[in-house]
Amino acid sequence: MILIKNGTLIDPANGLEGEFDLVIDGRRIADVQKRGQISQGSFSEVIDASSKWVLPGLIDLHVHLREPGAEWKETIKTGAEAAIMGGFTAICAMPNTSPRNDSAEVTRFILEKARAAQAARVLPIGAVSIGLEGKQLTPIPELLEAGCVAFSDDGEPVYDSGLMKKALEWCAMSGATISCHEEDKCLSCSGVMNESPLSFSLGLRGMPTVAEDVMVARDIELSRATGGKVHICHISSARSVELVRRAKNDGIAVTAEVTPHHLTLDESNVASYDANSKMSPPLRSAAEIEGLLEGLKDGTIDAVASDHAPHEKDSKLVEFSRATFGILGLQTSLSLIIDLIDSRALSRKRAIESLTSAPARIFGLELGSLKRGAPADVIVVDPQRQWVFDSSSVRSLSFNSPFLGRQLKGMVEVVFVNGDLKLQNGKLINE
Repeated sequence: MILIKNGTLIDPANGLEGEFDLVIDGRRIADVQKRGQISQGSFSEVIDASSKWVLPGLIDLHVHLREPGAEWKETIKTGAEAAIMGGFTAICAMPNTSPRNDSAEVTRFILEKARAAQAARVLPIGAVSIGLEGKQLTPIPELLEAGCVAFSDDGEPVYDSGLMKKALEWCAMSGATISCHEEDKCLSCSGVMNESPLSFSLGLRGMPTVAEDVMVARDIELSRATGGKVHICHISSARSVELVRRAKNDGIAVTAEVTPHHLTLDESNVASYDANSKMSPPLRSAAEIEGLLEGLKDGTIDAVASDHAPHEKDSKLVEFSRATFGILGLQTSLSLIIDLIDSRALSRKRAIESLTSAPARIFGLELGSLKRGAPADVIVVDPQRQWVFDSSSVRSLSFNSPFLGRQLKGMVEVVFVNGDLKLQNGKLINE
């Protein structure tokens, strides 16, 4: 048995926030008691978490691992190890690989690779449509049986409303969720940044927020009609937040996520034409960020997700209009959220909830909790320890991040996944 003592335990799923000690026995959490109340028996290891946080393992609903098909950008192993470094014990892998995860064969391949990596849990998300082409439904029951935890055509919207309705009807029968990339590309028109006076002054084609808003509105109404669960990926518009808020008030099965970069960066980061600040949806205005923060605070936005999207250097070292969309996120997400806690933009409990129990609830995962008998996914974080996100600390195969070289606060020091120690003193056990 392992004892983690003297830490500040934060477990929003069970309403705990304070001085508690925790015991891990094998694969499960055996006990959680007020500090000093656990008898000092024979423990194989005792971890002193003084001045540190003890948290459920973080869960990321939105990660791109690139394998199979683009292993030079990222592999399942390197992505799962980057997740551990960032405190994520479970990551949900988007299906836009090559081949797409639109068959049980690809799902099983991902799970086999994840088992061999022996790092974070990797939970596959299946495609909604064959090839992500939006024309024909994937075999949803077959993908669920193979191990998919949700469905998405992320990177592409499901344009065909009839197809989306059928997908929601299938998912309603199984309780599965569809994660939606909300973008009407007839409105975003191959844009590369937020549509605003700045985009015009930079000579870059803009992506208006309405391109997101109209698709959010459509999928809310399809959820209302079918009872199927809709999850809004990487929400970036204050209007979309209000649409989700009203839908929840109506009792519609809709949830939403926001990325740390959409909360902490704005469109001015694009002014230098730094392609590491190019993402989809794009960085928005300060006014939109205010709406996102308010939505996260009041629970309209349920979860924080990284949208970790690794790309090789050559795909970013080109003209901004030609560069690929996406940035790294697994290793920086927690630190960026800690910045919001420190600035009082977000309460500590709500922040941790958005990274643990909320994502678990959205996809129906039996994770994100420190209750007795729960899987022993536990992390220890020093919220005051500073570190630099530089090339030597990047675990991914790619380096596309606007935060590269930035000093961050909040170091993940210990990680257990299913009772197995994966990180100690901030270093991977297998190194």
